[in-house]
Amino acid sequence: MARRCELTGKAVLTGNRVSHANRKTKRRFLPNLCNVTLESEALKKRVRLTISAAALRSVEHRGGLDAFLTKARAEELSLKAKRLKREIAKTQQGAKTQQGSEARPAS
Repeated sequence: MARRCELTGKAVLTGNRVSHANRKTKRRFLPNLCNVTLESEALKKRVRLTISAAALRSVEHRGGLDAFLTKARAEELSLKAKRLKREIAKTQQGAKTQQGSEARPAS
């Protein structure tokens, strides 16, 4: 399992651990990843994702998983998240076309 956020693409960074004597040795900065289950309102199902704590805050700030994925760029997303984004777009598009056909009166 890669240590990478599935929504933001946040990953491991490398740097130096610096001692008091100013010796530098390699170290890793790990992202704060959480295994969470988020609910998609458009798909009416729950999805398990590994995301960073900052991404979880962003999802809640934007109003849920569906809103976050519709605004997110595809380059940042994992393969699983890209598939979710496509499914959500299809269901939202289908709901819009169905609404549009109901709104027009038959002549």
